[in-house]
Amino acid sequence: MHIPHCSATLFLAALVYTSPAPACSTHQAAPRPTAVTERPTHRTIGPFEVTRVVDGDTVHVQREGRIEKLRLLSVDTEEKLSSGASSASKPGTVFGEETTLWARELIESFVADDGVVRVSLLLPNGVEQLDIYGRLLCHVILPDGTDFNLQLVREGKSPYFTKYGYSTVDHAAFVEAEREARARGLGIWDPSTNVPVTPGAPVAARPYERLMPWWNARAEAIEVFRRRNAAAPHAVVSAEDPEALARAIAARAEDATREITVFGEIDRLFDEDDGSKTVLFRGPDRARRVRARIPAEARAAHAALDLDGRRGEFRQNFLFVRGALRDSGRGFELSSLNADQWEVAGPEPKLQTKPAPRQLEKAGAGTADGA
Repeated sequence: MHIPHCSATLFLAALVYTSPAPACSTHQAAPRPTAVTERPTHRTIGPFEVTRVVDGDTVHVQREGRIEKLRLLSVDTEEKLSSGASSASKPGTVFGEETTLWARELIESFVADDGVVRVSLLLPNGVEQLDIYGRLLCHVILPDGTDFNLQLVREGKSPYFTKYGYSTVDHAAFVEAEREARARGLGIWDPSTNVPVTPGAPVAARPYERLMPWWNARAEAIEVFRRRNAAAPHAVVSAEDPEALARAIAARAEDATREITVFGEIDRLFDEDDGSKTVLFRGPDRARRVRARIPAEARAAHAALDLDGRRGEFRQNFLFVRGALRDSGRGFELSSLNADQWEVAGPEPKLQTKPAPRQLEKAGAGTADGA
């Protein structure tokens, strides 16, 4: 695995921006943390050869003769300049470039005698879960036992990313790692990070003061789902779990009067030719996603839900919808005849002028990672 020389890249970036420290020097200065204690419900697989470090939170490994793309849980590093802006709240930044170089250098430092870097993968709750882009959701465990995901937060390379739920691996450790990084003013917590040196130069920085309350509001919604799902696994199911949806439908066959509650995030909405509206939920398998059908005569009754508006950032995006779920052969469907079938799953985000420190007690016990 080749790591590009960082000096030239950072020199060019410094013509416009300044950052707290060059990415290629931070690894040597910071001690490695103690490895996260693995709980019996989690599973470690590998080691696997690292073939590419795409950026701070995306890594590729060689697994059983194919490339496995990994999405690291509980972290969300800034985008590289070359990646462009995926949204106004996630622009490409100089610090995103530095974090990528830092990640490559750190991982390459574990090269074995045969010239290969190998890492293990920790699967929360022992489950292999993919995100909507087909990437395996996991923690990368370095050869010395370090949880690389946790290291990113401790170094200030990433906030504790809770947009898809709190960590089931070690929520308390992530809260503490973020607290330490903030106290030390590292990385994203340094006010000078990504601030232009040249007067009038455009600013490329993430609005964490708005993002973090939004992520936490979504995490609280996921907590509500996890509790309800644990109490009734065949009655309350995630739209991103096709197998669980199929099991719920099979269980419903024994009681046709029982409704199934689906938890999920709206992907798109369609106005159909017959005047009805289709609400398509996010899911990893395009052929097995959930659709909620709203008949034309019921659309006015659903207007107050503002389903279109809930697709945007800084709104509570997770919803429950209940009904007679069925497998249509091209996915899962239910009909929504009235707004009472819907429920906003969690609180609206409380936007602040600056991101508030995490409160451990808010997460509660048994919190979970998301995709």
